[in-house]
Amino acid sequence: MSPAEKLARAETICAYSFKQKSLLRQALTHPSAVGDQATGQSYERLEFLGDSILGSVVAAALYEAYPSFDEGKLTRLKVSLVSGMTLSEVGEEQGITECIFLGASELGTGSRGMHSALENVYEALVGALYLDGGIEAAESFIMRTLRPHLAADRAERPENPKSYLLERVQADRLGLLTYKMVDVSGPPHQPRFTAVALLDGARQGKGTGSSKKEAEAAAALDALERLGYTTQGVILKRKLG
Repeated sequence: MSPAEKLARAETICAYSFKQKSLLRQALTHPSAVGDQATGQSYERLEFLGDSILGSVVAAALYEAYPSFDEGKLTRLKVSLVSGMTLSEVGEEQGITECIFLGASELGTGSRGMHSALENVYEALVGALYLDGGIEAAESFIMRTLRPHLAADRAERPENPKSYLLERVQADRLGLLTYKMVDVSGPPHQPRFTAVALLDGARQGKGTGSSKKEAEAAAALDALERLGYTTQGVILKRKLG
């Protein structure tokens, strides 16, 4: 896909026509591409701006949508919605992957190295939309793309999947719970870790993240799902089966 086609595709995804195309180009430019292409900056500064705007827009939307929720539930729901996992999923659903300008060092990483880039570009697009079209443009994009992921039961997801899994494993005497790091991919400045959760040496869950802690938490959540303690990440009143 040519640069012009990438920009056009990104505008379709955003449902917005940029007056400053350079802002859109910057939002789509991975740090690895700055040295390879005739571009001013990567998405990092726009990502910083977009992160703050995203948090504010989501917080305001949740406050209005769930008047009966206390601060704790609202916080858990917000954290779930703006998490790296959710944003990378949304970015993939929207087709942002094919719009990103990558440097040669990133081209071979495939989908493994794309998760954090998708999260970052999503936030950078929010920042670019804000600068080019104001808060209305940014808010429209956020609500349109995140709305399918907005569900009240996200507020009931375990805050600490590792602690919750350990609690359930010990209560039901399922065996010895351990974690093992099985893969590290991506460049040094943006590594991607993969961990597995084991019960008596048998794999029960697998997860990835931008840190070992995040990968183990994802593996714990996957194990909770497979063992029947959650469904789609939501704590069940009783174990299935």
